[in-house]
Amino acid sequence: MKLYKLSLRTRIFISMTVLVLLASILIAAVTIYQYKEEAEDYHRERLERKETRIQIAINNALRSTTYPVDEEHLSKIFGYKQKIYQISEEHSLPINIYGLSGELLIKSEGIFAKDTTDKQLSPKILDTLASLYDKKYLVKSEKNGVRILSSYTFITDFKSKPLGILNLPYLEDDDLITRELFEFLQRLGQVYLLMLLIAIALAYFLSKYITRSLKTISETIDQTRLDKRNKRIGIIDASEEIYSLVSAYNSMIDELEESAAMLAKSEREAAWREMAKQVAHEIKNPLTPMRLTVQSFQRKFDPEDPKIQQKVQEYSNTLIQQIDTMSSIASAFSNFAQMPAQKSETLDVVKIVGLALDIFNEDYIISPSEKGEIIAKFDRTQLIRVVTNLVKNAIQAIPSDRTPKVIVNVFTEDGNVVITVADNGIGITEENKKKIFEPKFTTKSSGMGLGLGMVKNIVETYKGSITFTSQEGKGTIFKVSFPRESKIETTA
Repeated sequence: MKLYKLSLRTRIFISMTVLVLLASILIAAVTIYQYKEEAEDYHRERLERKETRIQIAINNALRSTTYPVDEEHLSKIFGYKQKIYQISEEHSLPINIYGLSGELLIKSEGIFAKDTTDKQLSPKILDTLASLYDKKYLVKSEKNGVRILSSYTFITDFKSKPLGILNLPYLEDDDLITRELFEFLQRLGQVYLLMLLIAIALAYFLSKYITRSLKTISETIDQTRLDKRNKRIGIIDASEEIYSLVSAYNSMIDELEESAAMLAKSEREAAWREMAKQVAHEIKNPLTPMRLTVQSFQRKFDPEDPKIQQKVQEYSNTLIQQIDTMSSIASAFSNFAQMPAQKSETLDVVKIVGLALDIFNEDYIISPSEKGEIIAKFDRTQLIRVVTNLVKNAIQAIPSDRTPKVIVNVFTEDGNVVITVADNGIGITEENKKKIFEPKFTTKSSGMGLGLGMVKNIVETYKGSITFTSQEGKGTIFKVSFPRESKIETTA
């Protein structure tokens, strides 16, 4: 599986775990390298200390000897009373003494399992030693699997004249340092194993925390649709980058909701207006021929027919009834398709609502409870139309087996005029709540279903709103709210 196909959470988890592993490997490598450097420095410094003390012992031997101090007598000077063996044993280091030409003059007893002493120094060693300023030369070598650090210096007389070459072969025993290194790496491994477990747990929870906000945003974006109301993202404890992303998404959702609402409203009204005009045209066309037919029949009826009057009357009543029905349907659609010109009048809302209620004879309709004036700007005819439609719907929503009750209130709230119409009817089902303001939607067996749609259009024209709360089986409350200084909304 390719890395870029993994989720961000998985990549964060893997990255943190690998980072700890790489850090542990890197530290182990640096530690091993450091131990090797320290081991080399330790062996070199130890050899230098031994070399200094052996030089002092050799100088003392040269001062105390009775032999002439020259190159020819070096083997006798240090062979006398096994002086070279004493010095070697005292400093725990084998000693080889060469002549200035590189031949082996004398050596202490070999410490190694097998003698590795060179009988003759190479010209390279002789030339290098002679060319160095401090006259000291270190050579690293390996013989029979044993690493040896050999030191070469001159043995001089009291006038600093070279007498011979001192060779100190130093066996680099790293067993102790290696054991310390392994012990340290073991402890380091235990610590890093614990750190790795902690890092895995931390990476898991940290990656979950980091991606939680992104997951919320991703799920919300996946659910974003043009045909439904989208939710805004609410994240409190988010980073600045995530907060900017959320703010941009919420702004987009607000603009999308506004655009979708305007588009839906425009398309819905345009479609219904077009349908209303067409239906009105189609229904009104046969009205005139029907009336002419009735009138022609009335002129040509046979008076000799004993039942002619009864027939004429029945026929006429039937046609006129159908004509009036189609005319009312056409008028209803026409009214919705082309609302009358609206104007903004300064009026007393309480008084106008009272006038609207006067047309109802039902004694269970309770008039506005607030008796004072509420002055606002609205179209008188349209306000009456709003109230009568809401009250009529409230009356029709009450079943016959229930004592009816309709309460109409007018009051002010936050600078707006509010009209509420409450009933104790059957309520509105959850399924119908979404469609209640749609044109031509009705739950009644009669009527065109245009009342609430027209009410909504009227109220929104005056920058107002209409909402409702309903409990199935208990009743519904419609609430109309509009500002006192309403300005008519015009559309192109």
